[in-house]
Amino acid sequence: MQSILLIGMIGIILLIQVMLPFIVKRTVVFGVTIPVEHIRDAQLLRFKKIYAAVTAMLSVAGIVLFFMVTGSGDLPEDRLIASGILLPFIIIFISMSLYAYFHMRVVQYKHESHWFKGRRQVRVSELTSRSNDEMLPWYLFLFPIVLGAGLIVFTLMNYQLFPDQLPTHWGPSGEPDAFTTKTRVSVLTMPFVLLLMSAMFLAIHELTRNSGIKLSAGNIPASKIRQFKLRKYSSWFLFFISMATAMLFSILHIQTAYKNLLSGSLMLFAPLAFSVLVFFGAVLMAIKVGKSDSDLDRTTIIDEGGDTVNEDEDSHWIGGIFYFNREDPSFLVEKRFGVGWTINFARPTGYLLILAPVVAILLLTLL
Repeated sequence: MQSILLIGMIGIILLIQVMLPFIVKRTVVFGVTIPVEHIRDAQLLRFKKIYAAVTAMLSVAGIVLFFMVTGSGDLPEDRLIASGILLPFIIIFISMSLYAYFHMRVVQYKHESHWFKGRRQVRVSELTSRSNDEMLPWYLFLFPIVLGAGLIVFTLMNYQLFPDQLPTHWGPSGEPDAFTTKTRVSVLTMPFVLLLMSAMFLAIHELTRNSGIKLSAGNIPASKIRQFKLRKYSSWFLFFISMATAMLFSILHIQTAYKNLLSGSLMLFAPLAFSVLVFFGAVLMAIKVGKSDSDLDRTTIIDEGGDTVNEDEDSHWIGGIFYFNREDPSFLVEKRFGVGWTINFARPTGYLLILAPVVAILLLTLL
């Protein structure tokens, strides 16, 4: 059963990596800005197909080789799951290596094609339209925060229920295999980590809401529809992850206090179920956002400015992955490769958003 779940999750990761070039923003190909009239360019489509085919073939070959080396027929399922953690990283490494290669190919092709030469470049961004989006209200993200605070109160009131040796890691069988000595700090670590993560999810959600809506100069109405859908589905997905994380942490923490509350198989099922749900949620979001682009294929491209094109922002993207633009007030921007958002590294708040929770969690675990 565990090996089936493992193979299923690996299959989902592989599917997402193969689909990525087809579900990102259409005017960005392998992290490179493309004028809207060239989104169906034959060479660019060829690059995408080659990436998808090679990623699939190399990943499948790597998975088969991995199972052959580890002896898939004789290896116990718990060891199979533990060693199988490497497989997603292998797939992602293959995907990102091919992305880097095709990023350079598209940069070269764009330079040779002179798509932006002699054309007026503009940046179309709206802040007033944000009131029309369908992002979830901020107060819904208070539920996991309240749950984290409730776990802290529960822990303080039931300190005596927790064992002298607290589990810090659960093995493939669902049983704890690493421990730390019980103290006031160590017993509160998991609730405080949950509280910090929940607050971070809320901050990401609100920074996304307050970011500008970047539109296509060649198709403002259609791109506005896409941006609204991306923001809506990102909001739902972030809330789902926040609630799922809160539930998983609560189960693990309460199980520590009441050791016989759940069996080993159920303890194994909880994190696996969390992983599966998150992956399916990511796939659903990718399909929804990708479908919005497919729907826009039936929308007439409205030429808003003749020789006017979107601003070529490639200079602000390092490798098409890291965004650095001091002139952009947005803290979060849409990823160029992948579905979702990334930070504007030119904004100090972006660093705080990433580093502050990490530093706080490290301090909690080291105390």
